[in-house]
Amino acid sequence: MFLEFKAEVEKVLKQALASYEYKDLEIVESDHADLASTVAFSLARSCKRAPKEIAEDIVNHLPAEYTLISHAVATGPYINFYVSEFFLHKTLQRLRAGLETVETNRGKIIIEHTSANADGPLHIGHLRNAIIGDVLARVLKRAGFDVETQYYVNDLGRQIAVAVWGAGRMAFAADKKGDHAVADVYIAANRELEEHSEYLNAVGELMRKYEAGDDATVKRYEAVVNKCLTGVKETLKRLNIKHDLFVLEGEFVRSGAVDAVVTELMQKGNVKLDGTALLLQLEGMEKELVIKRSDGTSLYTTRDLAYHRWKSNRCDRMIDVFGKDHELVSQQLTKALALLSVKAPEYVIFAFVSLPSGSISTRAGRYISADELIAKIEERAYEEVEKRRDDLDEAKKPGIARMVGIGALRYDMVKVSPDKHIVFDFDDALDIEKKGAPFVQYSHARACSILRAAAAKGVLIDDDYDSALLRDDSELELIKMLSKFEYLIAGVASDLKPHRIAKYARELAEYFNLFYRYCPVLNADDEHRKARLALVDCARVVLSNVLDVLGIKAPEEM
Repeated sequence: MFLEFKAEVEKVLKQALASYEYKDLEIVESDHADLASTVAFSLARSCKRAPKEIAEDIVNHLPAEYTLISHAVATGPYINFYVSEFFLHKTLQRLRAGLETVETNRGKIIIEHTSANADGPLHIGHLRNAIIGDVLARVLKRAGFDVETQYYVNDLGRQIAVAVWGAGRMAFAADKKGDHAVADVYIAANRELEEHSEYLNAVGELMRKYEAGDDATVKRYEAVVNKCLTGVKETLKRLNIKHDLFVLEGEFVRSGAVDAVVTELMQKGNVKLDGTALLLQLEGMEKELVIKRSDGTSLYTTRDLAYHRWKSNRCDRMIDVFGKDHELVSQQLTKALALLSVKAPEYVIFAFVSLPSGSISTRAGRYISADELIAKIEERAYEEVEKRRDDLDEAKKPGIARMVGIGALRYDMVKVSPDKHIVFDFDDALDIEKKGAPFVQYSHARACSILRAAAAKGVLIDDDYDSALLRDDSELELIKMLSKFEYLIAGVASDLKPHRIAKYARELAEYFNLFYRYCPVLNADDEHRKARLALVDCARVVLSNVLDVLGIKAPEEM
């Protein structure tokens, strides 16, 4: 409903501003109103009048009647708008009937995320990428887009070549998950190569043969890559993440797509030969882009260009979730794609996750695997469930612990703006008391508990309630907060800032708990009880849906 409220604010403002020349209505959220316009500030200079006078004049020219707006007032230079009784009633009515949705059939989006090298298990450094990407995919689907998630598999880099070389010299551990077994081989192979540099030529030869499509070499690569990806997929499934498509870099080399890109760049771009390597000078960038190595093998960036050209023909919009180390690459990619007449993707660049003890490195064997982290967080969550709910059926405890543990992990990785660095700390991540996912999940479980208790007393929720009775400040603020969910979804689908979803989930849970504290539900008189039960049910629905967008389960009891 908040989307419609904003649309009405825009409509009436345009009418009131008919005699002014303006560029933007400048509508913002405010702590002092439901929405406010700051347009008087920008008009002050051209009109040579005080912003306060302009705001008053605009309010005087607003239409006399509204539907979703209760009233509007000029407060200094601000024009403040407030929701109407009808808005509040309609919000509850729509939520009771099923959540409103924004426009559908908005086109196809391909979002690439995770895309870790196939040289070992996912570690905590990869989790931020995977969870940000998954939450964005969920947001975009809810916003009406046809979304396809892709995992771009780097099967041509030196790392995987080292793993393949190592697999030819040592056996994979039979008692380990596939991705962990590959990591053991990769780490051991790196140590051997550091001690025996004469083996490096064999690694280079593997890379050349694989790009050339040598059958025996391709089969060796496939065995290692598939073994690793099988384990990675199991981990992602535990995190409630699923990719629609896994795309191999090697496919673009063997299909000739990479050669076609190089040829076109040589024709359209400023390319020079440095020794036997080809360098592309991109406008406005000091660092040249190497598009072909001296030994004739392709580079990641060139293969990426072919991949993006292929993607662009399959969708209306591309989104890449990249780590901070890909910031320069993303700039080069954008400029090189322009030379190829291919639209650039939108980038979500996230800062890294580090350990309190330092950086993360698979090569050095210094990492915390996602599997280890999941196991630890579920174990801690189980301890909390046992401590708090000794009355709970033993069969239910593991399931609730999994929901709480995975929820806490996902929330922690998405709650901070992507551009801010995270120092991952076990104690903080496993703190069930903080206002993270467990807090939101508990609010949902509390709503379910209230509704169960009402049903046990024979009090059923129906539409025969009077929303006008919901007049406590905590009730009104909760209704308005509930109305903003789809408005938020539309905003995040545009600005691609998933931490705003996590913030909304926490705030919604806080508003629900304030309502529950100040407004009796089960012990209220009949009419107030009916209205408040309807409000509890609406809160349950939105809490469930915002948790779903975060990829977090909504338990009915905790």
